[in-house]
Amino acid sequence: MPDQLMYSEDMYVVIETGQPEQFLTAAEMLSRLESLLQQYPEQAADLQHLPTLTAQAQHLLNTGCELDLGDEQYLQWYAVRLEK
Repeated sequence: MPDQLMYSEDMYVVIETGQPEQFLTAAEMLSRLESLLQQYPEQAADLQHLPTLTAQAQHLLNTGCELDLGDEQYLQWYAVRLEK
């Protein structure tokens, strides 16, 4: 049986237009996505069926890895494991 640690998503590496890569915890990443979805509501049009901004951000975090912010701006995130 696979080790559950393989499926742990405690940290994310974040790549954003014009910014150095950074590491965020799951809570920080969720907060970042909530903020961006609030700033760019047009990017969340397909998430409107979810009742709250937090639910929308959580769904995006669980199922996506990139948010197109328009005008050649983007945010990408990837779950990483920092320890063995």
